[in-house]
Amino acid sequence: MKTKTQKIVMASMLSALCCVVTMIIKIPSPMEGYLNLGDAIVLLSGWLMGPLYGFMASAIGSSLADVFSGFALYAPATFVIKGLMAFVAYHMYNVLKSHTKDTTSRIISGVTAEIVMIAGYYIFEGFMYGFGPSLVNIPANAIQGICGMIAGIILVRVFKNNHIL
Repeated sequence: MKTKTQKIVMASMLSALCCVVTMIIKIPSPMEGYLNLGDAIVLLSGWLMGPLYGFMASAIGSSLADVFSGFALYAPATFVIKGLMAFVAYHMYNVLKSHTKDTTSRIISGVTAEIVMIAGYYIFEGFMYGFGPSLVNIPANAIQGICGMIAGIILVRVFKNNHIL
């Protein structure tokens, strides 16, 4: 059992890692945003830290990356969306892990969390730019989600194999 201090330290490290990974590779998307690999750390945070600490690590790290990258307008939406992704990934994984293999549970929970991300940004951008024009970002967000999910599953295996879990 981890102490509260250990959980806070781990969540802080994951938050910083999420921010850095999000900022390292930024590919502009059609409607003001950008593609990145931060979703890997968002999913990892949810799977490792649980709903509260995973939410906060993901939300803070991802929204700070938006602020530091000049996308402060997106930061409040990112806070909610990325936090919910970690929350959903954690809960879906816990529901599925007793019924399916570990990797299958992570894939299904990752896909569900990425759907939250795609829908969340579509709704946010829909209010900003209109729902028709915002459709153009769905494929880009889906690609980001797939890449993030694959990287997240690889990372969780590395953590598990090195007894970091």
